[in-house]
Amino acid sequence: MKKWTATLSVVMAVVLCSPGTVRAEINDGQQQGKAACPTGQPQAFSVWALPTTSPSGEAMPLGDLPGWRQTYADDFATDVGGGSFPRATSCKWDAYPSPWKDTTKMGTYSPDKVVSVAGGLLDQHIRTVNGTPLVSALMPRIPGQTARGQTYGRYAVRFRADKLPGYKMAWMLWPDSDSNRHDGEIDFPEKDLDTPNVYGFVHYPNAAGKDDQGWAKQPIDITQWHTAVIAWSPGQVVFSMDGVEMGRTVSSRVPSSPMHWILQTEVSLTAGRPSPKVDGHVQIDWVAMWAYAPTVTAG
Repeated sequence: MKKWTATLSVVMAVVLCSPGTVRAEINDGQQQGKAACPTGQPQAFSVWALPTTSPSGEAMPLGDLPGWRQTYADDFATDVGGGSFPRATSCKWDAYPSPWKDTTKMGTYSPDKVVSVAGGLLDQHIRTVNGTPLVSALMPRIPGQTARGQTYGRYAVRFRADKLPGYKMAWMLWPDSDSNRHDGEIDFPEKDLDTPNVYGFVHYPNAAGKDDQGWAKQPIDITQWHTAVIAWSPGQVVFSMDGVEMGRTVSSRVPSSPMHWILQTEVSLTAGRPSPKVDGHVQIDWVAMWAYAPTVTAG
């Protein structure tokens, strides 16, 4: 479990899972305890207090924001060994299973071989094994609902990566209908892991072609920690990087159907098969999610 230096007497995050059970993570500076979250759909979400430190130097945001009601947060406080993700944390996470192929058909989604959690970080170990690039696509599961996604929301992730030629991140909101041509798609951050620019794309529903979209870009050093935020509301999508707006799309054609969040790291669409010598890590310190709630005024 992550070690926090707490300034509060008790730091507690509570997620109610199947009816009548509670998952609690507690740190009072001296003792720590946890009850495992059982397999099954969570039934509620609440947060009592905020950790004060973070491996990346930026604590996970907890609580409602003006216009947004928090529905999900994971600070990766409980270790998950290799071979156990997402089974060991199935009330909070799902993933594309092995041996599904990635978009290029060159990589294989392999969460059991790629993903682990330790020291407060989720780690994706991206590499080639026996000639096959191993990649992952991770999906947070929203407490209290059986649907995969939601219509409108705010999505924040704290991340960094090694430079990995031949691989990319395409972290996205994907339509629950599984039809991006009909219902659109929102991608951010999207970037090859050996080039400077990070992109955000808003693919319009019923797009006339690949350029029928809103977009933004800026350079970042992927080896350093960054916080990416998608704020998706009726007729508008705003992309922010490290607290600064990177770009926005305002249009009546912004997607308006339910979408779910996928943190998809896979083989690049343009670079060909990665060299088997490429071996490195994509790390996540925390993720947080809010539902669109225009009547909410305070946390």
